[in-house]
Amino acid sequence: MPKLIVVNRDGAETTVDADSGLSVMEAIRDNGFDELLALCGGCCSCATCHVYVDPSFKDKLPEVSEDEDDLLDSSDHRNENSRLSCQLMLNDDLEGLKVTIAPED
Repeated sequence: MPKLIVVNRDGAETTVDADSGLSVMEAIRDNGFDELLALCGGCCSCATCHVYVDPSFKDKLPEVSEDEDDLLDSSDHRNENSRLSCQLMLNDDLEGLKVTIAPED
């Protein structure tokens, strides 16, 4: 059960336990972070689960897919650490992953 560190839009940091196999989006949503909308429910068809991933984990994550890249391009807040949290599956290699919920577009 990897630990996930979530920084909300106000800068408050919370560590949550998350089950391996869940997406980062599901773990955030299931732990009561209302500001992550995830309107499409994890289907990679919106960008309302946009997060910034701590750069130290970049090499442990899968490459950005073309669909994810296109959706992130629609955000005014995209940066080099932007990812859609629905596309990041938790596993033991991601123990201590830190993500910051991006501003709402």
